Amino acid sequence: MRVILLFLLASALLFGETFKLYLKDGGYHLVREYQVQGDRIHYYSTERDDWEDIPVSLVDLTKTEQARKAKLDAQARTTRAEDEEDQAERELKREIASIPMETGAYYNDGQKIKAVPQADYQIKTDKKRTTLAALSPVPLIPGKASVVINGDHSNFIVTEERPGFYLRLAKEERFGIIRLEPKKGLRVVENISIVPKVNVSYEDRKQMDTFDQQLADGLYRVWPEKPLTPGEYALVEFSDSQDKDDIELIIWDFAYHPMGK
Repeated sequence: MRVILLFLLASALLFGETFKLYLKDGGYHLVREYQVQGDRIHYYSTERDDWEDIPVSLVDLTKTEQARKAKLDAQARTTRAEDEEDQAERELKREIASIPMETGAYYNDGQKIKAVPQADYQIKTDKKRTTLAALSPVPLIPGKASVVINGDHSNFIVTEERPGFYLRLAKEERFGIIRLEPKKGLRVVENISIVPKVNVSYEDRKQMDTFDQQLADGLYRVWPEKPLTPGEYALVEFSDSQDKDDIELIIWDFAYHPMGK
């Protein structure tokens, strides 16, 4: 498409662009160029491939030039839009190529792509027992539990109020950004209720509204719809099967501090 457009524009410049020479009676001639010579218009007719003359008094030069300018402006806008589209495609390819092929979460700090460390989390039950969640799914007993990360603060800090992250997924699952709830040396990711009779779990997380853009197979860019307020957050990849034996979570924690502290 781009090559064809450039060819047509080059041809127009080489052979002259066809436009309408409007007449005051409402008609027009298709011409390649014209010259005002005294009381006559000397023009090249593209319909008859020859030079012809017509009295100036019969020609609407104002309408002719306005229409011609509008056509040239439209062509310029089309060319500019094509250039911008090509540039956007090249930038997208560079962006995709900059993200490592390994599955995980990544962040561009403006200078380089950084891998966001995956958080180790625990399942804390209502009986004060904790179970290290090495790999999901995590078996749970009936009752209530919380998914928590040790420590009050994340070591991975961003200063953008609407940070954009890249997620390269191992498989197609749901994902998003959630706000973590600090609580006595922990950060709560979500609360879980296990209903024993129906063998179903209900996960309650403070998921934020986000924009998601798929860049390639398994590669997504995600960023919050609204500016973040300072605090603790996490990128989460999850599966909501509601099976108590199939609670899957992958967590990458980060903190937002405008001043970087």
